[in-house]
Amino acid sequence: MTRTPWTPPVTRVRLWRWRRNPLRRHSDLAEGWIILLTWILAVLGGTLAGWAAGQAVDASLAARRAQVHTVSAVLTADAARTVTEGSGYDGDHVWGTVRWTDPDGSVHTGRTKVRPGTIEGTATTVWTDGTGRTVPPPASTAEAALQIVLTGLLVAQVSGTAVWAGGRLLRGSLVRRQLSEWDKEWKRVGPEWRKLSGGRG
Repeated sequence: MTRTPWTPPVTRVRLWRWRRNPLRRHSDLAEGWIILLTWILAVLGGTLAGWAAGQAVDASLAARRAQVHTVSAVLTADAARTVTEGSGYDGDHVWGTVRWTDPDGSVHTGRTKVRPGTIEGTATTVWTDGTGRTVPPPASTAEAALQIVLTGLLVAQVSGTAVWAGGRLLRGSLVRRQLSEWDKEWKRVGPEWRKLSGGRG
C-alpha cells in the first residue's frame, strides 16, 4: 500500500501585500496599490460617470420639453377608417391633417395621429415646436425617469469596466515584470541551490 506523503496545510494570509515581512517586495506593494486604486476608481468613477450621464439626459429632456407646447387644432378632413399595416408603435391610430391658429393669428397645418374614422372638424390636441411644425410629444415623467436611470446604469457599467480593464492591464504588466525578475534571480541562485541540495543528498 502506497502512502501519500503528508503536506502541510496552506494558510492564506489576508492583506499580505500590506504587511511588513522580509519576503515582501516593492513590486508586491505596488500591486496592492494597483488593485486598491482600480476598485476605488472603478466604483467611484463609474458612479460619477453614470450620475453625470443621467444629469445630461435629464437636462436634454428638460430642454426638449421647454421647446415644445400643445395647441388646439381641428381635423381638416375625415381620417381613414382602417389602420394601415406596419404603421409603427401606435398602430391603433392613423395619420390625419389638422389646422391650428397661433396666438399671433398665423394659421398652420400639419399631420398628427388620430383615431380611425375621426370626422372633419373634430378638435384635437397636437404638439408643436412653435415654428409651425407638429412634433412628437415629449417623454412623460415616468419615461424620462426610466431613460435617466437606464442611461446612468449603462454609462456607470461601461466606465467602471473600462477602469477595471485598465487596472488589469497595468497589473498584468507588473506581474510579467515580476516573473522576469524571478527568472533572473533563479538563474543566479539556482546553481548554488542545486549544489547545496546535492551536497545534502
